[in-house]
Amino acid sequence: MTGMDSADATGLQATLFDFAIGELVRQHRESFQPLWTAESWVKLLIWLSLNCGCSGDEAGMTHFVQSLGPTVTTRMRRVFFERELEDLDLQVMADPAEQQVLVLPMGPGVPLDLERAATVIERVQLQAHVLPDRERWQQLDAVVVIPRMEAAA
Repeated sequence: MTGMDSADATGLQATLFDFAIGELVRQHRESFQPLWTAESWVKLLIWLSLNCGCSGDEAGMTHFVQSLGPTVTTRMRRVFFERELEDLDLQVMADPAEQQVLVLPMGPGVPLDLERAATVIERVQLQAHVLPDRERWQQLDAVVVIPRMEAAA
């Protein structure tokens, strides 16, 4: 067995950590209600911090989030607020910090229209968070942009 240099080992550890945290978020994101809200995101962070031994008070949460750093936090948040529907070959991105929800094809040449976008919205239970009026939805080249209910208010 040949020795691995420190940079290779560190890179492998980083890849493993990224994979593991992504899977952890994917497997538990549906547990934190109400879905698709900042409240659900905060509940996930609290759950993670408590399971990492941090206190549940504001100081403990602040320390936990600062320890994660902006790169890991941003990656976790993106995974938390996106869904891939492989059977439809579509992806939805619905971070409540954004003013719109995006529905995108996962591969080139995948047809995308408002009806398919509506199917995705229903499947991932986002109806209560987007404007139901499809006339306000925008179909661009490879994405459907749907205004969030909260942004329209």
